[in-house]
Amino acid sequence: MQTSQEILKPTKAVAYCRVSGTKQVREGHGLESQEARCREFANYKEYKVVEVFKEDMTGKTANRPAMNRMLSFLRLHPKGSVVVIIDDISRLARNLKAHISLRETLAAAGGVLESPSIEFGEDSDSLLVEHIRAVVSAHQSDKNAEQTTNRMRGRIMNGYWVFRAPIGLRFEIIEGHGKLLVRDEPNASIVQEALEGYASGRFETQAEIKRFLESQPLFPKDLPNGKVRQQKVTDILNRVIYAGYVERPKWDIALRKGHHEGLISLETFEKIQDKRNGRVKAPARKDINIDFPLRGFVECADCGKPHTACWSTSSTGVKHPYYSCKTKGCDSFRKSIRRDVIEGEFEEVLRALKPSEGLLEIMKSMFKDAWDQRQEQASATLHDVRKESRKLDKQIEGMLDRIVAAKSESVISAYEKRIEKLEREKMVMSEKLENKAKPVHSFTEMFELSLKFIANPWNIWASGQLSLKRTVLKLAFSERIAYSRKTGLRTPQVSVPFEFFGGHIQKCEMVPPHGLEPRTY
Repeated sequence: MQTSQEILKPTKAVAYCRVSGTKQVREGHGLESQEARCREFANYKEYKVVEVFKEDMTGKTANRPAMNRMLSFLRLHPKGSVVVIIDDISRLARNLKAHISLRETLAAAGGVLESPSIEFGEDSDSLLVEHIRAVVSAHQSDKNAEQTTNRMRGRIMNGYWVFRAPIGLRFEIIEGHGKLLVRDEPNASIVQEALEGYASGRFETQAEIKRFLESQPLFPKDLPNGKVRQQKVTDILNRVIYAGYVERPKWDIALRKGHHEGLISLETFEKIQDKRNGRVKAPARKDINIDFPLRGFVECADCGKPHTACWSTSSTGVKHPYYSCKTKGCDSFRKSIRRDVIEGEFEEVLRALKPSEGLLEIMKSMFKDAWDQRQEQASATLHDVRKESRKLDKQIEGMLDRIVAAKSESVISAYEKRIEKLEREKMVMSEKLENKAKPVHSFTEMFELSLKFIANPWNIWASGQLSLKRTVLKLAFSERIAYSRKTGLRTPQVSVPFEFFGGHIQKCEMVPPHGLEPRTY
């Protein structure tokens, strides 16, 4: 005859396994080992494991998805009929408060908690041991986290980045350094071009950087439609790590030179920050795209306002592209101009910006003379930079003396902020001293890059990339081009390099109307 104790003895069990993050899940030495231990213990106790619940989140909170599923499972069975097996008491919770809360919730759901590493009980002595073990486990976990943070902090103080590598950089094991950031092509060159383009004015807004990144086939996109999130652009512009430096204000680690090679100079990074802090961020406009590259650049000759553009659907359902003036009160208000007409005339203008071989040789000679002069000026500039660096040292020393004498916390804080700013300026000066005497590129490399554009900007325009087309507009013309519905494009105001060609540019106003399709109004 069976006793009531034998009848109530549970035969089923579930295992609860938890790791603190996805890294342990990927590496595969957390959840699997816990499950194996739980199954071994279940076999020893002659329990049948009917379900395994796995969690990959911190144990600081009692509200967890897998835990909630397990509680729902327990409530579907008679109270006390299912054993909950955990590998160790630390797998249940990270602190005593969460541990007690989960113990009470498990008991209310009818679960019986067991573990191969501790014997749970409801008497006062067992509860005391359990609570002490929970507190000790929480202390060990916190201590490990503290030691890990200290090691990471120390490594950053020594000039090494310890967090996830930003896009364009990757970690590589380097002798004498350990894990060190190195360039990750092709994204390194793409990010570098975006940053330098924003600093130089090639990209006026973050929206233009966003469109440039989206136009790069190999750049990783955030969304299925091939778009890049605006936050990614902001993160790229904010990361001083791209300048070869590291900092961690949250850990009181000020800016310092990193051991990795930067994609840009610190001076370029500071220009980016000055530009971002000095103007309102423009939101990305969805209507600026490759369909209408002249949108906002060609203006109405009647009112002087930029033309807008859109696709218009005819009565047959066919879409046609048009530019038009949207200024109320203008004589050309809502008078549409076919895209092929206005862009055809513009392309004729652009093709005319092509100097002769003789003029290119003259320009090459002028560039060479200017290059030699700049090289001579560089030596003189080094003296000024060294002088300015010494001046910064004296200012920093004076600020430190004032901090020692100051008694007000607000005054000390103000001095500390001023010192931090002076230190950044000093780093820029040091970088200039290091790089001033050695040009990044040779004269031939620099001239070939400029010559390629000046010799025939049409070739770059014809590439089809929106970012390059917008660059051509900025470099080839100093002002917007006016368009008249009666006479077509007016004579453009070209930039200085093309103005040098003199009479050749005058051909730009001779756009033959008979060679173009008739205008549509």
